[in-house]
Amino acid sequence: MSRSQAEKAVIHEHIVNLAAERFREVGLNGIGVADLMKEAGRTGGGFYKHFESREKLVEEALQCAFDKRAKALEKYTDPESTLTLADLVDSYLSERHLNDPGSGCALAAVMNDVARSSDSIREVYTQELQNELAVITALTSSKQPSKKRAQALMAMCTLVGAIGLSRAVTDEALAQELLNTGKTLLKALDA
Repeated sequence: MSRSQAEKAVIHEHIVNLAAERFREVGLNGIGVADLMKEAGRTGGGFYKHFESREKLVEEALQCAFDKRAKALEKYTDPESTLTLADLVDSYLSERHLNDPGSGCALAAVMNDVARSSDSIREVYTQELQNELAVITALTSSKQPSKKRAQALMAMCTLVGAIGLSRAVTDEALAQELLNTGKTLLKALDA
């Protein structure tokens, strides 16, 4: 790879990582290409040297966020791991995750925007949801496959719903109540 191609790849990766963070913070439509490029230290006109369209940037940024999430979930699926579903629930429904959507789970952060997006963006999202469900299914305690899947679906709905609602409300006590209730219900679900 030539030096200019290597530099272009580094810049491209920087833009994708920045977009992945910003999209989780402000939504898929919360930041424009020009502002994103400016924040990346590039000109808006340079965007099309890296991406054929805004949609391709969104796809790459979501995949980047999902790849980071998959890496973080590896500790739960490692054969030597002693981590449980309760540990995942505590981490997901934590103050840290609540207050740092830019490095948190993109499934919750961009759900509503993705629902109104193209099929290609929705497919990237769907694949990640299936991956996360597989991790949660593996962590559930039931021995029956259909019950494990049902528990995983319920857990995912509760996790994403509780963190999303907690971020949406202005009442801090209600936000804590949502997180704590989600934790309590999910830990009882898998008991």
